[in-house]
Amino acid sequence: MDYLSHNIAINLKRIRKAKGMSLDVVAEQTGVSKSMLATIEKGDANPSIGVLGKIMSGLRIDLQDLTQAPQDDVYMVDVAKLEPTKDVQGQYRVWTCFPIEDNRTTEIYRIDIEPGGVYESGSHGERTKEYITMIRGSLSIQLEDGIHVVEKEQFFRFESDQPHVYMNTGMNRISFVSFFVVY
Repeated sequence: MDYLSHNIAINLKRIRKAKGMSLDVVAEQTGVSKSMLATIEKGDANPSIGVLGKIMSGLRIDLQDLTQAPQDDVYMVDVAKLEPTKDVQGQYRVWTCFPIEDNRTTEIYRIDIEPGGVYESGSHGERTKEYITMIRGSLSIQLEDGIHVVEKEQFFRFESDQPHVYMNTGMNRISFVSFFVVY
């Protein structure tokens, strides 16, 4: 499940409950079947624009009400259930765990790089920093001032207003978390 489907699932359920509506009542008002609505709320469906249009019309809400990041203080992301946002066979996979939204200034990614794999990233713009923490393996990061190696259980920070390259020079897949911050 991608983060957008996850947002829709949480927001639809929250909106329905806030209006005091059962799935039967929502189905009646939207023309979307109760089973489809339940599947969407569980996060097991990727609803079409047509289905979302029916839900928006029936509940009298905007698309943003469904797609925005939930305002909950608790938000769980299971990478194993996410679709990668970038996937280059034999090189790397990237999952967007928490995208930058509304007034938030942080974006969080999980990145896996295969042995010998290289992931080139451009500049993220002025006033940006990136924080890396390793889950598994050893990461080489090429910056303007040279190559830096980050090992498991280490943290690394750099100004990300410059092009940078992530490299796996080892024999096993590496995994790390990247926190991108606008300040």
